[in-house]
Amino acid sequence: MFLLFGLKTVLKALPGKAATCQYCRQFVHHRLEERATKFTLFFIPVFTTSRKYTITCTNCGYVSSISARQKRALELQR
Repeated sequence: MFLLFGLKTVLKALPGKAATCQYCRQFVHHRLEERATKFTLFFIPVFTTSRKYTITCTNCGYVSSISARQKRALELQR
């Protein structure tokens, strides 16, 4: 029997928001991204093994990691 399995990383852009950057102190739009690692079987994603969220300043490019709880809080502030 021959099995093909592996991991695949999927990057998904989420709606961002305007905020003050921690690094450059400018009030600009920030991009929010979700990076999900999925277990694949025969190149078909079966389940998600991990999720990580990052927020990126569009002015200086500073990237910081945020938790799932912080991501949900950002979505509720809309």
